[in-house]
Amino acid sequence: MLIVGIAGGTGSGKTTVVREIVSKLPKDEVAVLSQDSYYRDNSHLPLEERQQINFDHPMAIEFELLIEHLKQLRAGKPIGQPIYSYLTCARSEETVTIYPKEVVIVEGILVLSNQKLRDMFDIKVFVFADADDRIIRVIRRDIEERGRDVATVLDRYHNSVKPMHQQFIEPTQKYADLIVPQGGENTVAISVLSTVIKERLTRGVFVGS
Repeated sequence: MLIVGIAGGTGSGKTTVVREIVSKLPKDEVAVLSQDSYYRDNSHLPLEERQQINFDHPMAIEFELLIEHLKQLRAGKPIGQPIYSYLTCARSEETVTIYPKEVVIVEGILVLSNQKLRDMFDIKVFVFADADDRIIRVIRRDIEERGRDVATVLDRYHNSVKPMHQQFIEPTQKYADLIVPQGGENTVAISVLSTVIKERLTRGVFVGS
């Protein structure tokens, strides 16, 4: 099993990069784990408090569960990936079954910030995008998908997204084996990365193997 970690700031184009990579690899040989699914369950908190959670801080993520799930997949066992709702800021009682595949992609803004998780990656990638481009994508996504208004999105960006990016996310570029500028628009970098993944699969030398 080849495990690929793909990090980058909010709105950098990580999802597009992942989608393009998956499309270039053999069908049914790739599983994707999203860091967003592993935000800690906050159903015990009042809704008002849940809506104030800093989703860009490492403490918001249950890395322990994500690491355990990766270990299970590497051992050939399926997992129940949590379902997290940004609307309720809580996990669903249901899960999504993920089966072991030849390639497992773990994507999220902070996946390179945790050393234990980072050490499990065979390939580490950082998707870079200009801050102006990222905020435009964030505004569009948060309004369309998460039910927030422009004022709320901008307040969140200045109060948590931007400072957390500078403190916890941007510095993890130093751990990356490959930096992909311009996100999903960089077709050359995506092609190179896809080729590297295919070559590593052929050689069959992975972390923990």
